[in-house]
Amino acid sequence: MNRLTFPPKFGLKQRMVLFFGLAALAAAVALSVVTYASTRSYLLGQRSEVAQRQAFNNAQLMRNIVETDGANIADLITQIRTEQNGYAVVQLDARPGRASLFYAQEPLRFTQSNLPAEIVELTLNNKTGRQRFQFENRPYEAIGVAVPSVGLHYFEAFPVTDVENTLRTIQITLFVGVLLITLLAGVLGFYMSKNVLQPLTRVALAANNIATGGLDTRLVHEDDSDLERLVISFNEMANAVQQRIEREQRFASDVSHELRSPVTALAAAADVLVSRKSEFSERNQQAIDIMQKQIERFDRTVLDLLELSRIDARAADHETENVQLNDLIARIMHRYGFGDVPFISTVQSSDGDTQADDEANLDRRRIERILVNLLENARDHANGAIRVTLESDGKHFTLAVHDAGPGVAASEREHIFDRFARGTASRNSKGSGLGLAIVNEHARALAGTAYVEQSAEGGSRFVISFPKMENQA
Repeated sequence: MNRLTFPPKFGLKQRMVLFFGLAALAAAVALSVVTYASTRSYLLGQRSEVAQRQAFNNAQLMRNIVETDGANIADLITQIRTEQNGYAVVQLDARPGRASLFYAQEPLRFTQSNLPAEIVELTLNNKTGRQRFQFENRPYEAIGVAVPSVGLHYFEAFPVTDVENTLRTIQITLFVGVLLITLLAGVLGFYMSKNVLQPLTRVALAANNIATGGLDTRLVHEDDSDLERLVISFNEMANAVQQRIEREQRFASDVSHELRSPVTALAAAADVLVSRKSEFSERNQQAIDIMQKQIERFDRTVLDLLELSRIDARAADHETENVQLNDLIARIMHRYGFGDVPFISTVQSSDGDTQADDEANLDRRRIERILVNLLENARDHANGAIRVTLESDGKHFTLAVHDAGPGVAASEREHIFDRFARGTASRNSKGSGLGLAIVNEHARALAGTAYVEQSAEGGSRFVISFPKMENQA
């Protein structure tokens, strides 16, 4: 069974409007066809019945004329009153003492040759009939009446133009009516779809709020019993999701805090061993080096988990201020030991004359965390960054860190910013696997996005795009 398909962007509202319109169109067309057919049959039938009665009366009149005053048929036929200014034609068969005669009304419009051959043949065979035909591009109806007793064949043709005009008017009226009904049905479907989809819109907004961190978002209760079931189910689901997420967040935060003290103690102990490393054998010195690196990695992982816990709990401070990005980025790179990495900015400094300057209102600590994590990621996994760039289209800033490493496979780019995600090229590298996740969270806090693409050198280009906020005095 074939199923009706729609374009990918053909939404539920558009489909409801379309279905309403098509249903109304089908119903209106069906009703119009039935109405037109019934009206046409009635009007033509009524006209034919009246004309046929008139033709029979005229045929009887001609019979009386033939029987009583046959010599004056030519004059008397002009007095015949036909239906709707029609025309009468009379043919008398030849009889003893009388030749076959033909008479037609004046002004002469119709002759026997202008009538349909079928009706003429039928009538000449002493039968009565009727037939519609075209004459001079106008619709006519012909009636033939045979009066065998006097050898009379009476033909009458009358126009049905008025009926055709009436039917044409009805056609136009029905066509306009179908269009109006379809249009009104579409409008009705649009407004009904808004009412029907309003609860779904509220559900979508609530789900979006929950997805963006508003875990306490709930739907208000509905008067409709069916919608109330949806509200109850959604709210119960939201409660369960909130409890689970908060439980996991508390667990991660508690574990991170609990691990902080032992990790600090381990680091202190490792520092003591490192300071006296020369007293140990070469094999023990290697073990001490490995232990120190793993403790540093463990400490970094704990710190990253604590930071993510604060972000998840919305506990991180958010202080915005007007900053000059060119100067801020350069100072951050020098402060963390990346001053030798080229910094290229196509954005005019705020003291320049162009409108697209580098001044923005944001939290400088988030920019610092993003940039440092991306530079450290390039150092640890891609042999270091080859340049940092800053661009702007007047509405958004684009901060990018380029490297010439092995790059990130296209299949991994979508998930590279997930927590504990590692690319194929960095599986054996050091790091907690949380640096890019922290970058992504800070980018979202700036109302921006984080993504990775291939650089011109064949490595990776990690990009942060965020809007240029209105400067605050």
